[in-house]
Amino acid sequence: MSSPKKTVFVFTTYGMGQTSNVDLKIALAKKFLTLIAADETLPTQICFYTDGVRLCVNDSPALNELRALAAKGVELILCSTCLDTFGLRDQVAVGIVGGMGDIIAAMTRADTVVTL
Repeated sequence: MSSPKKTVFVFTTYGMGQTSNVDLKIALAKKFLTLIAADETLPTQICFYTDGVRLCVNDSPALNELRALAAKGVELILCSTCLDTFGLRDQVAVGIVGGMGDIIAAMTRADTVVTL
């Protein structure tokens, strides 16, 4: 019996996609996260760096979806350097604050890494 495939998703932007329409980017991210949480095959981790960390702080419109994933055992890893650069470390609402080493470890242990 083979072990389940390990997938890591990576958010590097506040939302999904390369558009200036922030509402669309957030709507896509929320839908994506909702559908992931409803699936039986969950990612092992979701990593957040650069503007992606903004999804995990107070008042983020994606908190409910991220909390649902965390409750199902998905590890959410936030870049400490990015949080500190944006002055957001004390506003983290979901996930664990890690370093780039933690993000690299998650990626190298994964069978598949998907950057969103």
